[in-house]
Amino acid sequence: MDTPAVHQSRQGPGARRRFWGNASGASALEFSLVALPFFLLLLAVLEVGLVYFVDFTLDSAVYQASRLVRTGQAQNQNFDASQFKAQVCNHLVAPINCAALQLDVRHYTSFSNAASNLTNPLDANGNLKSTFSYDPGVGGDIVVVQAFYEWDLLAKMPKQIGLSNLADGNRLFVSIAAFRNEPFTVQ
Repeated sequence: MDTPAVHQSRQGPGARRRFWGNASGASALEFSLVALPFFLLLLAVLEVGLVYFVDFTLDSAVYQASRLVRTGQAQNQNFDASQFKAQVCNHLVAPINCAALQLDVRHYTSFSNAASNLTNPLDANGNLKSTFSYDPGVGGDIVVVQAFYEWDLLAKMPKQIGLSNLADGNRLFVSIAAFRNEPFTVQ
């Protein structure tokens, strides 16, 4: 018959030494402590990489399509805002959704006038506007092409440490191309 004293001796000081000396679950415990910070850091690195990729892609697409305005091809082919947007979208790649892209094309008399009158893409509530201008000008005009794209960030962090620059926690990408149109004539 098993007495309490005998049972206590089996679970006594020797058992405690074996328990504290056993390290078989230490790795699992350590991983569970660092897993969440590790995956959050990994998500942040991926998000930063995507932000730089989208920024570069948008800049490149605006630059490529703006050449059509600069050389007069867009004016001679009577492009409207949607046709010009289609040209920008031809140079965009995933993950950018072309439907969310907003473009503003305006001509000015001088670079200083253009710099002081850039379009504010946000309304009074801090949201992206939905209507912009398309006026590519004629030969010799100063033209500013602005592209605005709102990106829904995966990692919603506080604005002080996150990548967001909009009130709703998203990021607004802005790409600007400013140039003087070549001396072409509209046919």
